[in-house]
Amino acid sequence: MRISKDPNWPDRDRLILSKGHVAVGVYPILADLGYFPKEWLDNYARIGSPLGDHPDMRKVPGIDFSSGSLGHGLSVGIGMALGLRLKNSPGRVFVLMGDGELNEGQIWEAAQSAKQYRLGNVIGIIDRNEMQFDGLTEEVMGIEPLADKWKSFGWQVHNCDGNSIPELIRTFDSIPAGTDRPQLVIAKTIKGKGLPYMENSRVWHLGHLTGADAAAAIAELNSSN
Repeated sequence: MRISKDPNWPDRDRLILSKGHVAVGVYPILADLGYFPKEWLDNYARIGSPLGDHPDMRKVPGIDFSSGSLGHGLSVGIGMALGLRLKNSPGRVFVLMGDGELNEGQIWEAAQSAKQYRLGNVIGIIDRNEMQFDGLTEEVMGIEPLADKWKSFGWQVHNCDGNSIPELIRTFDSIPAGTDRPQLVIAKTIKGKGLPYMENSRVWHLGHLTGADAAAAIAELNSSN
């Protein structure tokens, strides 16, 4: 992504966390960039902290959209992409979506409009972990064939292993510049990857990692590394 030391640089790339509950993975990166003091991380999700479970763009520098209610991110991203075009800005918009939120019809309305307006400056990312709060995605509301659906909406689709950083880098590097087709990355992931007792566990879909559980997780990661 094109970013700078100024989180409000007008020509920056935008990141929309449509699945806003993963903000905990973004906050440390923003702190490393110097957008806010690293001490903020110590109070994550505590009362009075600007770093909530879901991101708040009014409180956290570097957050471009206050998300939480699923299904809205792509629509917001489409609006931002149109705005950037009107300003002749080279900025792009990256929208991270969960596969469960694809049950929302608004996602598909936005997907359709991206093709209509030839928004090549939109890059959608789907975290394809095949799980959502109420169960497996294909049991709750099947979304396959996923790639074919997005292709039929006019998007160029890229598939990759979302748990592999090198493969993610190669995939994003392969996205063409100067295209007028919206781009989509389907990142196949395993929930809890790297911690066997968490991998694809329904129990840990909404787990809170503290105390003995946190110590066990840290020990497991240290031993595997």
